[in-house]
Amino acid sequence: MTETMTGAEIVIRALADQGVAHIFGYPGGAVLPIYDALFQQNAIEHVLVRHEQGATHMAEGYARSTNKPGVVLVTSGPGATNAVTGLTDALMDSIPMVCITGQVPTHLIGSDAFQECDTVGITRPCTKHNYLVKDVNDLAQILHEAFFVATNGRPGPVVVDIPKDVQFATGRYVGPENVVHKSYHPKLKGDVDKIKAAVELLAGAKKPIFYTGGGVINSGPEATRLLREFAEVTGVPVTSTLMGLGCYPASGPQWLGMLGMHGTYEANNAMHDCDVMVCIGARFDDRITGRLDAFSPGSRKIHIDIDPSQINKNVKVEIGVIGDVANVLGDMLRVWRASGATLDASAMKEWWAEIDGWRARDCLFFRQSGETIKPQQAVKRLYELTKGPNTYITTEVGQHQMWAAQYYRFDEPNRWMTSGGLGTMGYGMPAAIGVQKAHPDALVIDIAGEASIQMCIQELSTAVQYNLPVKIFILNNEYMGMVRQWQQLLHGSRYSHSYSEALPDFVKLAEAYGASGLRCEKAGDLDATIRAMLDTPGPVVVDCIVDKTENVFPMIPSGRAHNEMLLGEAGEQRIDEAITDEGKMLV
Repeated sequence: MTETMTGAEIVIRALADQGVAHIFGYPGGAVLPIYDALFQQNAIEHVLVRHEQGATHMAEGYARSTNKPGVVLVTSGPGATNAVTGLTDALMDSIPMVCITGQVPTHLIGSDAFQECDTVGITRPCTKHNYLVKDVNDLAQILHEAFFVATNGRPGPVVVDIPKDVQFATGRYVGPENVVHKSYHPKLKGDVDKIKAAVELLAGAKKPIFYTGGGVINSGPEATRLLREFAEVTGVPVTSTLMGLGCYPASGPQWLGMLGMHGTYEANNAMHDCDVMVCIGARFDDRITGRLDAFSPGSRKIHIDIDPSQINKNVKVEIGVIGDVANVLGDMLRVWRASGATLDASAMKEWWAEIDGWRARDCLFFRQSGETIKPQQAVKRLYELTKGPNTYITTEVGQHQMWAAQYYRFDEPNRWMTSGGLGTMGYGMPAAIGVQKAHPDALVIDIAGEASIQMCIQELSTAVQYNLPVKIFILNNEYMGMVRQWQQLLHGSRYSHSYSEALPDFVKLAEAYGASGLRCEKAGDLDATIRAMLDTPGPVVVDCIVDKTENVFPMIPSGRAHNEMLLGEAGEQRIDEAITDEGKMLV
């Protein structure tokens, strides 16, 4: 039997039928009917944000930590445009999100009405798909389609723009079980012949490597399990992108560390010198490849991805397998075992000896001495005092983000939430709120910088309102650290507008919001401060004052090949190589 209800009621019913438990939003005139319907139900909890960008990042954190779509509700005009940064961020990092936006009544569209904007036009480049609903009888179908599109194939954000008169109108409701998408049918199973060819190519390798990305995590726990099993069966070394951290355990014997611009010496050199590269759920991003014409020139490449557009997009590959990572890895593992394939034991022994030589260079070595806190030491001790399966880490964007990726070691997927493709300052704290809402009993820490944290600092009010015990751990070096680093190394130390002047007292600021604030200025106080943060209930902000001049190394300078890494001063003392005129090492 078809039910009739208002458009606003259809929205709430559709969300409930999709299993939505939380939505992140901010009310406004064009969505008041939906907010009125929210008020009259208890199945879905609404989290009131302080800025619509914060809502999208909360939804991203929620989605990334659960593999479920995050849901956002904002009003028309500035509400929708404020969400654009988070929508773009979700698109770049393949995060499933459904963003419902209010719109002026249909008869006013195009009239420059109050708080009107072309939401569909504005968000078309930064969403996987978007809809403008013109008939209330289409609303339920569109909402269910939105969830299907957001979560199937390569995940991403979908916008549903709903005019106010459609929210008031009465129409029929159809459940998700009655919805079949007419045109979007992503390919989930890989081509059998290509999988067999990939196995054959891998079996003949002398220097193979698994290059893994966020697609492994997006595919779900089975993909992670199969990757680990395949790595163990073959003995192939594993590296990962920033977005893929945790898909293979950092404590695993075959782990090379993160690769790319700030990846490890061993990971980048192994990628460069391998003869067969198996790219699994990654997209050959420029931060990984460095200069394209010098990227892994001697290797033959296999690319597994659910998005057909990514195959041969940036890097030409010998075999492209389109399909869901879990399905493809499962089939590859079965073919590998059924064919009795093995890797050349002697060649693999030599390959691992070469890798161990690169590992011996200890590219992440740093020296903590004196009372000035090294940022690496701050993250290292934070890891050692908080590690565990129930700890989730988010970050803002900058030097602190890279130190977190290097020194906080992830053994499980879905524990690491960061802005990779877009590099969005302000991401971390709202993302942490989304994670905490999804995992109320977990320890959720945002590793932040003093510049990035101020981009969305108002969301601390949301954490306080909902008593969400997120911990914000600021590495305060009084600079936009990554900007300063590039200015030092590439722009003659001309620090144009990268100094963080007029910084707030973060302890007092936290207290002003109703949270707790702590400050740490000496290395000897670091452990006690971290323990105090953990023992303090509710939201806590830690202002950790760190070395102002420390840089993130290794580093691949822009325009260089991925094996042309700069190493820091500690590396200079440990590797007898030529020193460039910048005083850093070029290897």
